[in-house]
Amino acid sequence: MQKSNNNFIITIDGPSGAGKSTVSKKIAARLNLSYIDTGAMYRCVAWAAQKAGLDVTSESALPALLQNIKIRFLAAAEKNLVFCNEEEVTDLIRSPEIDRLASAVSSLSCVRDALLPLQRAAAQNNPAIIDGRDAGTVIFPDAELKIYLDADLNTRAKRRLEDQKQNSDVDLKSVTAAIASRDQADSSRAQAPLLKAEDAILIDSTNHDIESVCQRIIDLYESLKK
Repeated sequence: MQKSNNNFIITIDGPSGAGKSTVSKKIAARLNLSYIDTGAMYRCVAWAAQKAGLDVTSESALPALLQNIKIRFLAAAEKNLVFCNEEEVTDLIRSPEIDRLASAVSSLSCVRDALLPLQRAAAQNNPAIIDGRDAGTVIFPDAELKIYLDADLNTRAKRRLEDQKQNSDVDLKSVTAAIASRDQADSSRAQAPLLKAEDAILIDSTNHDIESVCQRIIDLYESLKK
């Protein structure tokens, strides 16, 4: 499955801090593509569950929330605003606590099953770029262009620390440990683990800036569109 009405789909998978969201937003703006941030969707579930006082590790605690949750994105230049149940949560879902909770909810079958049709539907009517950890392996296995974006752990930790610089409670050591833990959880979960699709193109961004990574992907896109 999953090409949507022959629309061109780009998937960008990879671990935390590799630059998936930043790259995807910039490319979406330049190529006029819809942008679907699947990680933000799991963060929204975690945020909504925390707000409701629910146990994010329990399969039985979340079905009612999942049945009624509303998640939408609004493009604003190169910033992708995120709304959960009509509340703007773009920055709220980027805290270290929500990052931890999102890792927990993303391992639950009920959550992944509920979000999968929403993720596919979001790219149904327009060419799109989708970032996540299973975008090219599960959500859109027939995507025209698949990227696996990676970087070494130290580089990814420094980037994530920069993202969280407004939070004075974090430092490089704690961020590095959190990302390493998330890597282990994402790669070892039973359902839709983080892995590189066989036909994905590996891009290591450790020694490359965002602009050069974006241009590499745009060049690949344009070569396939010819």
